[in-house]
Amino acid sequence: MAATLNDTGAATVAAPVKILLVDDQPGRLLTYRTILEPLGEELVDARSGMEALKLLMEDEYAVILLDVNMPVMDGFETATLIHQHPRFENTPIIFVTAVNLSDLDRLRGYKLGAVDYVMVPVIPEIMRTKVSVLAELYRKRRELQALNASLATAHRELQVEKARELERLNASLRAANAELELRNRELLAENKERTRAERRLREADQRKDEFLATLAHELRNPLAPLQNALAVRRLREPDDHDPLLAMMERQLSLLVRMIEDLLDIARITRGKLTLRRASTILQDVIAAAVDTARPLIEEGGHTLELNLPESPVPLDADHARLAQVFANLLNNAAKYSDAKGRIELGAALEGDEVQVWISDSGIGLTPEQMDTVFEMFHQVDTTVERSRGGLGIGLTLVQRLTEMHGGRVEVQSDGPGLGATFRVRLPHSGTVEAVAPSAAPVRNAANEKRRVLIVDDNHDAADTLAMMVRLLGHDTRAVYDPLTVEGEVSAFGPEIVFLDVGMPGRSGYDVARALRDMHGSALVIVAVTGWGQPEDRQRTTQAGFDHHLVKPPDIQAITDICSKGLRPLAEGSPQ
Repeated sequence: MAATLNDTGAATVAAPVKILLVDDQPGRLLTYRTILEPLGEELVDARSGMEALKLLMEDEYAVILLDVNMPVMDGFETATLIHQHPRFENTPIIFVTAVNLSDLDRLRGYKLGAVDYVMVPVIPEIMRTKVSVLAELYRKRRELQALNASLATAHRELQVEKARELERLNASLRAANAELELRNRELLAENKERTRAERRLREADQRKDEFLATLAHELRNPLAPLQNALAVRRLREPDDHDPLLAMMERQLSLLVRMIEDLLDIARITRGKLTLRRASTILQDVIAAAVDTARPLIEEGGHTLELNLPESPVPLDADHARLAQVFANLLNNAAKYSDAKGRIELGAALEGDEVQVWISDSGIGLTPEQMDTVFEMFHQVDTTVERSRGGLGIGLTLVQRLTEMHGGRVEVQSDGPGLGATFRVRLPHSGTVEAVAPSAAPVRNAANEKRRVLIVDDNHDAADTLAMMVRLLGHDTRAVYDPLTVEGEVSAFGPEIVFLDVGMPGRSGYDVARALRDMHGSALVIVAVTGWGQPEDRQRTTQAGFDHHLVKPPDIQAITDICSKGLRPLAEGSPQ
């Protein structure tokens, strides 16, 4: 059951809502129940479309979980009949299917009122999350309806009270003054309530940011073994040109980038994102951005034209974050341009400013869209048949990161279908500072065979990482229980330990401190974690870790740590 706060701030338990589970297979109904019972909602089974319609006529349901493939009346037909009834036309439906649907089938489902699809085999966390969100929306909608009714009643009562006040005013001026004093006290009470409501809104916004950060962290854990497995496949068959492998690598990189964007938005909103400014060259930043965006540009068959100054343009900026700005703009141009479009990236000096523009031949913007294009979660093209994907936060990040660099970003468009131009204006540093070469590793030659211990309670993550390190030519063991690490270290004698931070029963911080106490600086200890904010890196450093890798770990970072030295790498190495 969902917990809410009453007017006094105390927690109350909301009544469960009804969720209708429709499937002709009892085994699947039992599976749905097992997955959804932790939500504490009232689950009702129906084994056919007709039975579902009968149940809907008898009661109201917050969400309908509907099997697509049923005899007699399939899910699409059932959904049509449900949404033809005025009472149920807004009832959300999640289709469940074990068959890969075509885009036309999906479009048909969405037109029938489906809000989402769940594929079989069902991933419990995904189904539970989707259903819980819709159940909570239903619960909030009912609360809003009750509140509206209460407000209407209060409005009528207020009108009656005003009439009475006028009557009392005509009868007695003194009675009117007394009533005015009473109303003043009520207004003071309302103002206090409004202040409390604003505070609750700020707290809810903060919880939202914390949720985004936690969500991104939790998503990293299943991504780690997936990326490790792809890296293992690539190491085993480096000349394999399997398009499916390349596709999985691209899509996994896209998912990691989306998670990073979620984290960046949460960090910026909470004021926890900091820039690592240094002397850099604009052309180098743009080259990194083009490399990042090139897969999406090539996928769309677009032509990219570069128009950059011949002389180096110096900047005082965070190289990685500024490259992220231009990469997001290039990705945006590629996504919102039809196939084989034209994209231009240019730069020029204008007084004390550096201007960088990215123009495309895409769908363009209306004046109203130009006013809202940088708003968080805003997407210009949201129709099903022209969906461009994404979370709607890429341009928000562009604006925030540009402003953090002391610059600004502008957008221009002549209208729908006429493309758009984004201009980033940044301060010009005026000088190019020499960049000192990175310090060489203290010792250990490249390609030296090492003993490496992997510690992670997630068997998939540990096994795939161990397999990858083994393919890099090192002796490797995997440990899943953090309580057995010291014994394994003594028996195996590793030189490097890749250690998960968040483990049940004993955290990676405790394990790292214990290993430091036992072996001093003889071990290189690497944190492998889903948390990557500055305070997280500081905490791992304080616990005795030498390196900090964010899940899913990059194979190049792991290769460098295993081959370039037993002490922490120089600044700029994979941390």
